[in-house]
Amino acid sequence: MSKGFLIFATGEEYVRQAYLCALSIRQTKNSYPVSIMTPDYIGDKAQAFDEVIDVPWTAYDESRYQVLNRWKTYHASPYTETIVLDADTLVLQNIDDWWKFFSNYDLFFPSKVYTYRDAEIVDNYYRKVFQANKLPNLYSGIHYFKKGDVSHEFFKLIELISNNWEFFYGSFCTEHYPSAPSMDVTIAIATVILELEQKVTNKNTRFLNFVHMKPHLQDWREVRSSWLKHVGVYLTANLDLIIGNHLQHGIFHYVEDAFVTDKMIAAYEKGVLK
Repeated sequence: MSKGFLIFATGEEYVRQAYLCALSIRQTKNSYPVSIMTPDYIGDKAQAFDEVIDVPWTAYDESRYQVLNRWKTYHASPYTETIVLDADTLVLQNIDDWWKFFSNYDLFFPSKVYTYRDAEIVDNYYRKVFQANKLPNLYSGIHYFKKGDVSHEFFKLIELISNNWEFFYGSFCTEHYPSAPSMDVTIAIATVILELEQKVTNKNTRFLNFVHMKPHLQDWREVRSSWLKHVGVYLTANLDLIIGNHLQHGIFHYVEDAFVTDKMIAAYEKGVLK
């Protein structure tokens, strides 16, 4: 039974971020392969991946986040068990032991996220639609699936919702109706329809949770447009990441493009591509 990571990335900036994410997985000595799903030519960046997978089928979402194509990761994954990562994440520790935990699930989505100071986030600034419409508070930025009947049914429904998102959002998001498709909203609706909430997350564990760096989640008194204007970013010679004076671990979802610098990529390349 094969296991591996899959990163979905479209466009030059996200491919660059996916490349850095793959390097971070290798830097932390994770045992399993890493693939990228992308419609783009990635050139020398292919050296960080075990497989480069084209986005299947012809329909193409021209939006930056490619939400309407995200359901295809299930069908495109070359693995029986897959951890899907957003391109703008870093893996800062070995997570080989997570796979044993996931073997108890067909699907798993985080329901908690944390600040860079390791405090659980309770602010709903970006999640009013979930609270107002009593949708499960699930995150798709990193998630797990095992190929089989349950996951196949789930992702077929994700496909249906993605292709008809205005109708489904109109039915399930009567308050704070999203102006654009959201994978988080889509998976929440699918979870409600299939009555799977208790089977796709676990609110009592920190497995597959992540640090979420959207600025309004950090419990700052005054919030600027970018979290990078609040705290410093330090990458040590050993590729430990420090935000402010807090050492980061687990999965770090940095959100903002400006976080990734040429210097950071070069440091990871030096540490990994020896």
